[in-house]
Amino acid sequence: MAKRTRGSDPLKVLFIGNSFTARNDLPGRVAELAAARGKALQHRLISAGGASLRTHWNAGEALTAVREGGYDAVVLQEQSTLPVKNAGRMHENVRLFDEAITAAGARTVLYMTWARRTVPESQQAITDAYTAIGRELGATVVPVGLAWQHFLREHERPALHDRDQSHPTPAGTYLAACAFLAVLLGENPVGIGSDITGLDESDLTALQQAAWQACRSASEERGKA
Repeated sequence: MAKRTRGSDPLKVLFIGNSFTARNDLPGRVAELAAARGKALQHRLISAGGASLRTHWNAGEALTAVREGGYDAVVLQEQSTLPVKNAGRMHENVRLFDEAITAAGARTVLYMTWARRTVPESQQAITDAYTAIGRELGATVVPVGLAWQHFLREHERPALHDRDQSHPTPAGTYLAACAFLAVLLGENPVGIGSDITGLDESDLTALQQAAWQACRSASEERGKA
């Protein structure tokens, strides 16, 4: 997405997802990081536990919010295992929302999630599913799952997965937020100070670097496609 300069209007973002977005207040964390770089981000979250995008579509609240307009971007987070189990169904769900989002004058942003801790090999299917539909629709993909994968290859701590082996710890959410900062606002998160219980400066730096590197690598790959 295009960068915004200091003093410009806030970036207005609607997040649609489930606990992978709501846990530890991902939208709020992105806004905090943006503020640290002198950028304003206004956000709204429509979330339901375990919900797929089809669940949100059928419920109607998310579609109404999209159609009411006023957003620069709408972030779509699919149920975490659907891209692995049925990528075609996931793509159908994204297409439904993308049509409405585009009609409302906003941009579709896809929140690529991560593999469960016990099945790291499933990240490839998740990555492929989000990349394919993103390319088809010209949507922006935030490669959070790739940032997690990059971090986990190099570091054992801090833990990104919570005790259920699925949901994010505060560190996992922070890593996701750094990726959103890089993609939505084009800002490098490295060097931003944050106050997150249990994370010291070296932890923050490692998370920031993993997000920035993963997002830059993903951008370079898209440029080659």
